[in-house]
Amino acid sequence: MAARPNTPPRPIIVKKVIEQGHAAHHGGAWKVAYADFVTAMMAFFLLMWLLGATTEKQRKALADYFAPTIVNTKQESAGSNGMFGGDSIVAADNYPNRASQTGSRSITIPRDVVGGPKEASGREREREQFQLAAKTLHDRMEQKSELRRLARNLRFTETAEGMRIDVVDDADLSMFAIGSSQLTPAGARLFAELVQPLAELPNRLLIRGHTDSAPWSAKSGTNNWRLSVERAEVTRQYFEFRGIKSERFSRIEGVADREPYVPSDQLDPRNRRISITLGWRDRD
Repeated sequence: MAARPNTPPRPIIVKKVIEQGHAAHHGGAWKVAYADFVTAMMAFFLLMWLLGATTEKQRKALADYFAPTIVNTKQESAGSNGMFGGDSIVAADNYPNRASQTGSRSITIPRDVVGGPKEASGREREREQFQLAAKTLHDRMEQKSELRRLARNLRFTETAEGMRIDVVDDADLSMFAIGSSQLTPAGARLFAELVQPLAELPNRLLIRGHTDSAPWSAKSGTNNWRLSVERAEVTRQYFEFRGIKSERFSRIEGVADREPYVPSDQLDPRNRRISITLGWRDRD
């Protein structure tokens, strides 16, 4: 049947479709997520390997190392402010210890670790020698009833110069007669106990005298500066007379009341003291 002559032709519609790459639809975010996943899996497998390759004690050591409260524990522990913290050579610390240990830190080293533990440095060996000498001296004094009460007048502190031994006065004991450089019997007894450990170590010696802030009268003809120097010199003479070689003494000085042991009380008897420092040998 023929078309009607008055009917218009239908329009031709062309649809243009532009295909884009796969990445254009989804972007690169999946790559970041995949990298995070791979990193997490690597950490997971590393953890599994550590759990399988270590002993219970080693895992305990790792847990103690990463414990978030270990910093606070160390801050309140003996030795947190230097060797013995200037407090006592027998004070217990708060580090994780084995059952057979009473006050020292230990580091567990796996047997199969390549290279093994590093050899102790010269400073570390000296520190061990100082600590052993201090503990030996303390134990020896504690075993003698006549010396036990004097042991509390010794303070051991590690400093930048070396290990410092402070022989301090207290309300019941004075090393020197008040206002003079004459040794008292108790002071001489304390110094006598120090001779052996000082003689056994080769380190140079620095002796410093300290006084409290008690004032002097103008008629006395002396002052705390002179008194502190005279007491340091008497101490040096005492040690040299009992066998410590003169070349061991590197410096003798007096600082009067300028370095108080108890800054809050300038008249505290503990400010009257003699400091004997065994210097680090690597500083010579």
